Amino acid sequence: MSFYALGIDTSNYKTSIAVTDNNGEIIFERSVFLDIPLGEKGLRQSDAFFKHSNLLPCFIQELFNRFNPSDLSCIGVSSRPRNIEGSYMPCFLAGVNTGKQLGAILKIPVYEFSHQEGHAAAILEDNSFVQSNLNKCILFHLSGGTSEFLICSRIPAGYDMSLVGGTKDISIGQLIDRVGVALGLPFPAGKYLDEIAYIDNDELLNLKENNHLSLNLDIFFSDGYFNLSGIETKIMRLIQNSDIDITERKFIITSMFDSISKLIHKSTTYLSKQHDIKDVAIVGGVAASKYLRKKLTSVNNNNIVNIFFGSATLSSDNAVGIARLAQRLNRRTDETDNCLTIQ
Repeated sequence: MSFYALGIDTSNYKTSIAVTDNNGEIIFERSVFLDIPLGEKGLRQSDAFFKHSNLLPCFIQELFNRFNPSDLSCIGVSSRPRNIEGSYMPCFLAGVNTGKQLGAILKIPVYEFSHQEGHAAAILEDNSFVQSNLNKCILFHLSGGTSEFLICSRIPAGYDMSLVGGTKDISIGQLIDRVGVALGLPFPAGKYLDEIAYIDNDELLNLKENNHLSLNLDIFFSDGYFNLSGIETKIMRLIQNSDIDITERKFIITSMFDSISKLIHKSTTYLSKQHDIKDVAIVGGVAASKYLRKKLTSVNNNNIVNIFFGSATLSSDNAVGIARLAQRLNRRTDETDNCLTIQ
């Protein structure tokens, strides 16, 4: 009997497929960022769908050159951004269509999940977390388009998630990307700015000590929610000042990441106390930030909150979580509500 699951995720950033075994271990993984013209802040949905549709056949061919299709027991696809009514993005249809076609040909079930559940499962379905019996936590989905705090509970068909906090305007990822693009960096710009913020050199330390730019990048926070448009306006005004040199621009970037880390720490501490949940999992592409991981780990010693990250690789958009969810659901033969195709 075959026990392998294929996951497919087609977000607005990446085309991804993955195969996991019955224990959730990764057998095959292929993922690539979509090409975005320099200066652009993302892709139109039609363009993303077209790019996914061109990439997926190549990925599937590569998979089946290494892997016997008959060894697959099920397929999982991300079909929507979140598990709420009206959540929809056309780019996910590329993955759904591919999954349906493969499921019909191979005569195996195809299950649909939200992209957000995929992010959660990539981390929470890892064996180290499964074995710790972590069935409920505060999940901070920190990605390019999302900054949400959710109470996340493990259920047979995926996760039950209820929103308890997050941004009221733009996401943290959007803030970082907009600043990066304004500085002439490719989209998504997070990894480039993160490298700048992560490396503290003597010049930046001197600027910090002297408060050379008199920066005030505090982020308004109330009752689990925050606003980022104000800090975006301040940063854009500063970096567009022609009198600011390269070192000072680096200082602004580091200060932005520092403000974000303080916001996350303040938010997680507040929500942990409010909902009496100590464990906080941070997932999503921005969660791969070396600066944020270092900063949050250094302040994570108050015994109030247990903040944890998964691997940086699986924080970014991927199909591993979707494959793991499909595998888990497929083992429950009586669970068919999410099934698009039944053998």
